[in-house]
Amino acid sequence: MTDADRKIYILDTNVILHDSTCIDQFEEHDVVVPIVVLEELDHFKKGHESISYHARTFLRKMDDLSGDKLFGDGVRMGSNRGRLIVGLARPMHQDLRLNFAGNEPDHRILNIAYTMAKESGEREVVLVSKDVNLRLKAKALGLKAHDYTTDKVRDVSELYTGKRLEEDMPTELVERLYTAPQELPVEELPFGDDLTPNEFVIMRSGKKSGLGMYDAESKVLRHVDKTPVYNIMPRNAEQIFALCALLNPAIPLVTMTGKAGTGKTLLALAAALESRKQYKQILLARPIVPLSNKDTGYLPGEIDEKLAPYMQPLYDNLGVIRNQFAKSDTRHKNIRKLLDEEELVITPLSYIRGRSLVNTFFIVDEGQNLTPHEIKTIITRAGEGTKIVFTGDIYQIDHPYLDSQSNGLSHLIEKMRGQLIYAHVNLEKGERSDLAELASDLL
Repeated sequence: MTDADRKIYILDTNVILHDSTCIDQFEEHDVVVPIVVLEELDHFKKGHESISYHARTFLRKMDDLSGDKLFGDGVRMGSNRGRLIVGLARPMHQDLRLNFAGNEPDHRILNIAYTMAKESGEREVVLVSKDVNLRLKAKALGLKAHDYTTDKVRDVSELYTGKRLEEDMPTELVERLYTAPQELPVEELPFGDDLTPNEFVIMRSGKKSGLGMYDAESKVLRHVDKTPVYNIMPRNAEQIFALCALLNPAIPLVTMTGKAGTGKTLLALAAALESRKQYKQILLARPIVPLSNKDTGYLPGEIDEKLAPYMQPLYDNLGVIRNQFAKSDTRHKNIRKLLDEEELVITPLSYIRGRSLVNTFFIVDEGQNLTPHEIKTIITRAGEGTKIVFTGDIYQIDHPYLDSQSNGLSHLIEKMRGQLIYAHVNLEKGERSDLAELASDLL
């Protein structure tokens, strides 16, 4: 590769806070970190959030690489690798002065990228940012600008759903799913060759249908029955599948996706309560966006009061389950007792980071607002006897720098598919109400 073929990638701060290993992804091309990005990283390095971890890790990596040569030509990042360069501030280019006045960090990054592009000759300069607005500004100036896509899934329309529908099946096969031992050897199934471990199947023959889950170790499709869980009755095939995975102790990692009202959190909580005797504690958590909680400052009161509105949907789901029972019922009283004795804890996700989770049924709600690194961090905290459940809607993302392809939940589903200890179900039908279903589909 000639020097002219080697590109120059200029990184925005949000790329580094998303993935502290990002400079390892550019192979033989040069990477420029603007000095203003280092200034911004300095503000993020203190704290326990994942963005603080990324800031510290990246700065340490730069320090290890640097010596005294980060400026100018920079330092080579390894054999057959490009150079790492700190881009020093430049006077605002005359082409930018009218529209990009002031000392905004984004404008300073843009100025470095634009100036380097003018000076680079034949070499291509690309600004890499997860901020769509900055990318638009760059493109308006004729600069190339890309999102950071290394950990994006390829196509969410083809993302694993965890289930399949097989129609026009022989009636005899469907009937055998309901006859002892209620399982079918995979070699007898027309579609058996490409089944994924713990994949769910709806088999239909005319008006008859059967539900099954593929057990890859036994190589059988095993019947899945419809049963109430903590008085919550599943209303469709996907909810039946979800409860099957949630209650299976041999599957310690479960993901559930689906639009609002499909019952993701409710089913996970009901399953946790049903199987609570197997665990020391039930944890129900959700991320606060942004994860540093800096957007809660305008809310009145102490920190618990500020966070209460974010946690209320989780309490609402718990209330739905409690209301299935009369106040005199032991199960109604037990939920209050579990809360009082902290055997059932509802908390912001940031409060449990760093803990080692042993014998815990851990539900992470709104998982689509987590980065791939955050998902990995959570799962690697799982100790012996712990089950982790992620729920979310990959199309309803509140995080400013994530989308349906780059969020941690989509990444997890794509990477974990085929593992024996993992199951996934995409819930399609809303069960909250006809009104909620109509609004979700049309609005």
